[in-house]
Amino acid sequence: MTRSDGRAPNEMRAVTIKKHFIKHAEGSVLIQVGDTKVICNASVEEKVPPFLRDKKQGWVTAEYSMLPRSTHTRSSRESSRGKVSGRTQEIQRLIGRSLRTVVDMEQLGERTIWIDCDVIQADGGTRTASITGAFVAMCLAMKQLKKEKKIKTIPIKDFVAATSVGVLAGKKILDLEYSEDSIAEVDMNIVKTGRGGFVEIQGTAEQEPFTDKDMEAMLSLANKGIKELITLQKKTIGSLD
Repeated sequence: MTRSDGRAPNEMRAVTIKKHFIKHAEGSVLIQVGDTKVICNASVEEKVPPFLRDKKQGWVTAEYSMLPRSTHTRSSRESSRGKVSGRTQEIQRLIGRSLRTVVDMEQLGERTIWIDCDVIQADGGTRTASITGAFVAMCLAMKQLKKEKKIKTIPIKDFVAATSVGVLAGKKILDLEYSEDSIAEVDMNIVKTGRGGFVEIQGTAEQEPFTDKDMEAMLSLANKGIKELITLQKKTIGSLD
């Protein structure tokens, strides 16, 4: 099978992470995965939600949005409609959940790190790119906190990244772009830590059900992609000591 961009079935799209993309945020990156581009900003707020007050721990949460011309046709801003879509709620909860898995909240202290992921161009994999970029932005914000002597150590327990896998024309493929995602027989998003722990598996068969063997093959592809992404994260972030 020949993919639309000429990649091998087990090949990721080109990925770049440009840090300090927005100067006002404590942590900021532009992540580009193929033609998908997401700005991820991390902002520090010196308070926690009411349910964590006086519990001597911090919080990490996320918001996600797709800008009006991130896709082929203009979509209205959700703020103008006065309602956040179910898809948006699902994705921002996924981003927050993924990041909280690898943060020591007690070491973070009584503060909140807000992650804003804004998709400026979408070509498949916006949620997985958001998770991968958001982790870097969060770490940069934590490094700033340490530089300002607000925390003693960087409260990161592990790295976390995400990618997509699927089945197209009977072939297992890694990192689906939109033209593949829209017609794939199976579409799956995988979030994993650097030590190999699963945070989330979102998988759907659009046509024929998939087997245990298919699942194993797709997870193997995801492992390859996530290892590559974490290597890039480490290179971008630098030391966390």
